[in-house]
Amino acid sequence: MIKIKYDDKITRYFLIATLFWGVVGMSAGLYAALELASWKFNLGLKFISFGRLRPFHTNAVIFAFGGNAIFCGVYYSMQRLLKTRLFSDTLSWIHFWGWQLIILTGGVGFLFGITQSKEYAELEWISDIAVALIWVVFAINFFGTIARRREKHLYVAIWFYLGTVITIAVLHIVNGLAIPVSWTKSYPIFAGVQDALVQWWYGHNAVGFFLTTPFLGLMYYFVPKAAERPVYSYRLSVMHFWALTFLYIWAGPHHLHYTALPDWAQNLGMGFSVMLLAPSWGGMLNGLLTLRGAWHKLRTDPILKFFAASITFYGMATFEGPLMSIKTVNALSHYTDWTVGHVHSGAIGWVGLLVFGMIYWLVPRLWRVKLHSQSLANMHFWIALVGILFYIVSMWIAGITEGLMWKQFTPEGVLAYPNFLEIVTKLIPLYWFRALGGTLYIGGLLIMIYNVFKTIQSAPSPIDEEVLVPENLAVPNPAVARYWHAILEGKPFALAILTTIVIAIGGIIEIVPTFLIESNVPTITAVKPYSPLELEGRDIYVREGCYNCHSQMVRPFRDEVSRYGDYSKPGEFVYDHPFQWGSKRTGPDLHRIGGKYNNLWHLRHMDDPRSTSPGSIMPAYRFMLDAKLDLSELKDKIKVMRKLGVPYSDEELKNCRQLAMAQAKIISDDLAKEGVKEMEDKEIVALIAYLQRLGTDIKWRDQNNIPDTLAGKQTQAMNTIPNNGAAQ
Repeated sequence: MIKIKYDDKITRYFLIATLFWGVVGMSAGLYAALELASWKFNLGLKFISFGRLRPFHTNAVIFAFGGNAIFCGVYYSMQRLLKTRLFSDTLSWIHFWGWQLIILTGGVGFLFGITQSKEYAELEWISDIAVALIWVVFAINFFGTIARRREKHLYVAIWFYLGTVITIAVLHIVNGLAIPVSWTKSYPIFAGVQDALVQWWYGHNAVGFFLTTPFLGLMYYFVPKAAERPVYSYRLSVMHFWALTFLYIWAGPHHLHYTALPDWAQNLGMGFSVMLLAPSWGGMLNGLLTLRGAWHKLRTDPILKFFAASITFYGMATFEGPLMSIKTVNALSHYTDWTVGHVHSGAIGWVGLLVFGMIYWLVPRLWRVKLHSQSLANMHFWIALVGILFYIVSMWIAGITEGLMWKQFTPEGVLAYPNFLEIVTKLIPLYWFRALGGTLYIGGLLIMIYNVFKTIQSAPSPIDEEVLVPENLAVPNPAVARYWHAILEGKPFALAILTTIVIAIGGIIEIVPTFLIESNVPTITAVKPYSPLELEGRDIYVREGCYNCHSQMVRPFRDEVSRYGDYSKPGEFVYDHPFQWGSKRTGPDLHRIGGKYNNLWHLRHMDDPRSTSPGSIMPAYRFMLDAKLDLSELKDKIKVMRKLGVPYSDEELKNCRQLAMAQAKIISDDLAKEGVKEMEDKEIVALIAYLQRLGTDIKWRDQNNIPDTLAGKQTQAMNTIPNNGAAQ
């Protein structure tokens, strides 16, 4: 026997970071919710406008709160499961401080408009590289610890950790492929349909392999510890791991139902999403049945309350996900607040409650002192639970309400609610209920922080745990050793290779054909690249996070064609780096907005949305009317676009600034006729150019008469089109 001293200090640091970023990320989410309940909360400040604050919130909650919780639980549990100290103290601290630095710089970047606009992957290229490097540090530390283990048998939690380490690396690298323009700007190598498919292959599996598999590993470790009982079924855990690992990777296309994505890919995504119900519920039952011998403790033990509720929310979310992936259901749910409710059922129900239970279990053991207050922990549980229910139920109601109102027609066959704002204003009371739910949830978190602080304050100087372990590899449990899977568990390299193969199959089969088979994205000869000014305007659109509230994808539904115009075609997006299809409509779809309103309308709308669209909840962007248009990177942007296959000519590259200013002058002169002067060199002109271009390559309406200009296509003033308030 030899003595091993575990590295608990790194665990304590990750635990404290989890609580810190939990408050930061969730407070940002609460403030974003208030901005939707009342536009006045934007305060006229561009740095905290909803479009910039929303990615700050999602990344802070997922990768800061969730990520630190993962590393905290993984580093604590794997040392004890493998009976060895972590592979390298130095790598552990590089991992910790590197991760915090990425979160801090990336979050500040979002508030300054530095974003790729790809959901859950908004970090720019330099941060993406930093994430990859820190993930490699984590992987070396993880696999190095496995290599020096003194327990031959790899417990189920380790399988889920291993799957996470491998899959997140693959997802992050592929989806993050981009060509830099500058230190703060890049364009992804994929465009349009392919970019959308790769992004949601990543986006759905960022949920699957960052918010699901690692937390299932934590569930398999901490729930039996808290219940003081073994996992209910070893065989069920084996089936849970492999079925989930294989099936999850296929499910991404269900985020793109009825879009320009090929039908075969949509149907594959739907089929595998429905199949996911089986392993997900198998894992839920394995967790709940592990608690079956400890039900009597639920009345008094807050840790078991958190775990039981968390696993229940996992079951609810993994039932709702496959349900919403069915195309007929998705036709109602997609782009609505129902999706927001579903996501938070998993994020603050499943993940949040599991993390809270884990922290309450860890704190007394890491600081060697009794928890300050059991009653405060119980209070936290009930406040958090009520907060979750307020949040989710309000979003369910809001989502179903807006989905039904979008699709409703009168007996005469016209839209019952042609004005999008008629629907938005009906949801505002529900947005206030969501904010109330978020307030309660954060209130519970603050109670926890107080409880943990008082516990730590009363503790002596923390001492890392020391244990006696066998000098050689321990013999596996005989009952487990007889099972065929135990052979694989004793060979971690083989387990890692097999896991990589399993997770690669779905991605290869779904993604590769969209690049190799031309019929998946038919060419439309009328579709041309954005003019230099339109490209700058598009980058401003991305910078301000407009994609968070507006889609650019008219689906082939009667109501959408009636409200927005001709449905979107795959070939219309071939020059969109990145795609802008969106995932939520707080405002109307913009794919056919070009030419619908005159230039002055757009200027007034950005200056004060309520002046053109009474009741709008959109923040004002008055600063664009004063901010100088920066064309210093325009030539570099055109160069990168040419590398990506966008057919800009040598003349357009050489004279891009002159072409941009020539188009800006056309718009500025038109605005001057309406009494708004000296706009030629302002950001608003570039944004107007981009918005007036959207959806105009295809001549789908007679009045959409777009003349040629030096810079390409530019919609002129269309004063004959009335303002019906349909845009927000």
